[in-house]
Amino acid sequence: MIEICEVGPRDGLQNECKIIPTETKVDLIKRLIDAGIRNIEAVSFVNPKVVPQMADAEDVLKLLPKRQDVRYGGLVLSRSGLNRALKTDVDFLHVVTTTSDSFNLRNAKRTVEQAVEELSKVITEGVEANKGVAGVLGTAFGCPFEGEVPLTRVLKVAETFLDAGCSEITLADTTGMANPTQVQKVMESFNDTFGSDLSVGLHFHNTRGLGLANILAGYQAGVRRFDSSIAGLGGCPFAPKAVGNVCTEDMVNMFHGMGVNTNSDLQQLLETAKWMEKNMDRPLDGMLMKAGIA
Repeated sequence: MIEICEVGPRDGLQNECKIIPTETKVDLIKRLIDAGIRNIEAVSFVNPKVVPQMADAEDVLKLLPKRQDVRYGGLVLSRSGLNRALKTDVDFLHVVTTTSDSFNLRNAKRTVEQAVEELSKVITEGVEANKGVAGVLGTAFGCPFEGEVPLTRVLKVAETFLDAGCSEITLADTTGMANPTQVQKVMESFNDTFGSDLSVGLHFHNTRGLGLANILAGYQAGVRRFDSSIAGLGGCPFAPKAVGNVCTEDMVNMFHGMGVNTNSDLQQLLETAKWMEKNMDRPLDGMLMKAGIA
């Protein structure tokens, strides 16, 4: 079975100019839960001056339904983000660094080495506070400023995060540079290095139209956890020309066509995507909401 980590409420909305009301964000998450989604990146604990869309993280979490079968995640980039997160009842911390110095200096004003040193302590403190912690490694498949990112560096950051206490690793293709063959090679290296028991997720953007192809390559390489965003919402404020994440309902449609269980209701996801498009007041990138379910 596929595990979907729905990132629409965070990664999907963070780059939008239109500020979405707290109540609409909560309504979106409730609709996703009703459609069967159980792992949701709901908020981000970043500087609200930098990403004003995410300024209401605490308010969103207070209004969400508390269910033992639903996991709410919050993105953390720094110690100050950790301090905010630990004052909430968020279930999982998604601790993020990129693996490219050039990108990380633009994104977080520090090198990868500096970020990993600080975030390793953040991870340990998060675990000690009884939070689940996932390490998210951006630019794992390439950097728009440096080009290829050495796989040895990605593996080293993953190892450091795991040693600090992460129970999961997610490899993020921040600007959509991956291709299916590369995805399979990266996963082979991860399996060889850490064994097949490590929980690895994949996070793809559709910048060059290869999002679903890369999801399929990851699935064929043994991955069963994928990030996606309802209606294809998404983008990165720090990544030039980055477009939306892999679209949740399009991905579910692909897997259902293959006979693979996603534990989600495709029709309800499609209705949620159309509802979100109305709320955004602009066309969104999802394909299934245009073509319909065959």
